[in-house]
Amino acid sequence: MDNAGVPEGDAFNIKNETDGDNGIPIYDIEFETEYGDYDFEIAIDGGRIVGADYEVDEEWLDALGGNPVSLEEAAAIVAGKVPGSSAADVTIWEESEDGRGRYEGELFFDGMKFEFEIDPQTGIIFDWNADLRD
Repeated sequence: MDNAGVPEGDAFNIKNETDGDNGIPIYDIEFETEYGDYDFEIAIDGGRIVGADYEVDEEWLDALGGNPVSLEEAAAIVAGKVPGSSAADVTIWEESEDGRGRYEGELFFDGMKFEFEIDPQTGIIFDWNADLRD
């Protein structure tokens, strides 16, 4: 829950099952909050996150609070979620095609592909996807 930035008290319907992904034994952890659904795949050996998918409902962004961030600050937020990476590793751009503006981007690092959307008004990552790449 730390990686998703979710306080433990906000999570419910928590499920933890063992599974496999690309031959890697994993814990498949799912939980819900009032503001979104979260799914993580964590390697049983070593605890590395090898998959993640979550989305925060956009109507909750203002209620969750935060502070406005620049494109550069948003890149640093993403790098902070991926140990060993830096903001220079992040490809990020501004989108505003459907009303509320957002930053979108991706990061390829340590065999993983990360895709994200960040709300520039709050600095909250409201869409995050991470997949192990061959």
